[in-house]
Amino acid sequence: MQVVGFIWFLGICVGHAALLTLSINWWYSFALPARLLSCMRLAHGGLVLLGLVAFTRAYLFPSATLYLLSSILYPLSSGTLGQSAAGAYALLCGLIGLGYVPLLTLWRLGRGQPAALRSNHTATVDVASRLGYKPIGRGKYRMLAHLPGNEVFRVDFAERTLAVPDLPDAWDGLTILHLSDLHLCGTPDREFYQEVMDLCSAWQPDLVAITGDIVDSDHHHRWIVPTLGRLRWGVAAFAILGNHDARRDPVLVRRRLRRLGIRVLTNSWEQLEVRGEALVVVGHEGPWFWPEPDLTACPQGPFRLCLSHTPDNIHWARQQNINLMLAGHNHGGQIRLPLVGSVIVPSRYGRRYDCGTFYEAPTLLHVSRGLAGKEPVRYNCRPEVAKLVLRK
Repeated sequence: MQVVGFIWFLGICVGHAALLTLSINWWYSFALPARLLSCMRLAHGGLVLLGLVAFTRAYLFPSATLYLLSSILYPLSSGTLGQSAAGAYALLCGLIGLGYVPLLTLWRLGRGQPAALRSNHTATVDVASRLGYKPIGRGKYRMLAHLPGNEVFRVDFAERTLAVPDLPDAWDGLTILHLSDLHLCGTPDREFYQEVMDLCSAWQPDLVAITGDIVDSDHHHRWIVPTLGRLRWGVAAFAILGNHDARRDPVLVRRRLRRLGIRVLTNSWEQLEVRGEALVVVGHEGPWFWPEPDLTACPQGPFRLCLSHTPDNIHWARQQNINLMLAGHNHGGQIRLPLVGSVIVPSRYGRRYDCGTFYEAPTLLHVSRGLAGKEPVRYNCRPEVAKLVLRK
């Protein structure tokens, strides 16, 4: 009985933490003020700790545990409605912790990669070693970069071959450099980004797609031109903004990007010719910029590529017959636990689209882990840039 009780206690604790994590992930998917979201994050963290303390106390004092269980079985005679509600919540948490969470984890481990991902060759580059020093810089959260085992300067350069439905024959082998979430804010320093951009340009991509969160301070817009100005492309470069850009003078961000010849889409679309075939490129900056793209005048025939900061717009993309959608925002969770994977993911769908490739007909979705973040912390989730090779 002691073993069963301990397992049940652990399940309650896991379920409690999972419920509040799901809640904060959901709230962070909305365009709420940054200060409000920070307060909500602190409140959720406090509730997690408070619940763990309460459940530990109940476990250590069996009489309290029995009282909680009795409040479930006999709510009318349990003394107070509060005890009945607490007991019901404990039961719910136990079922989630011992049922839902393990089953979801097993499903995630067993789902594998979609058939559309034909190959994934990744080379990890220790940018600090190439520079000869740790490019920590002077960002607000620079002390976090000193944490032992932090992989914030170890960048994955991934070359992924995607089998894209309805890809024109002329585009077989077309390459896209997918960059996301640079979060220019002082840490890492500018030399880190410039080294990464130089390595990206060696790929010589046909297209460049930047999916938002370019700046993350009021003082680092001046980094945009000398950093992204090192990129090279064969046909065109496109960019949209993200939620952090929306708080950091988005007009200035767009102006600096356009100075480099990058086409800033906003919530709109453009059509161009690539290898003799028409390509429609759509930008979706929602929910932080409105109104969402209006595609009523968009031609139906050409291939549709969508740049969206958040992958939460996948269902909109499917409704609009988007063929290929590129997104970021979720950073892969930044900290991924063994077996469990990501935990904190700012998405209404939780961890479902944390990073990787997903196919939900007719849309193929690629979600980047991003190059940086507001907090320079990476464990089992290295920063990445990706070269996507499109195949029929």
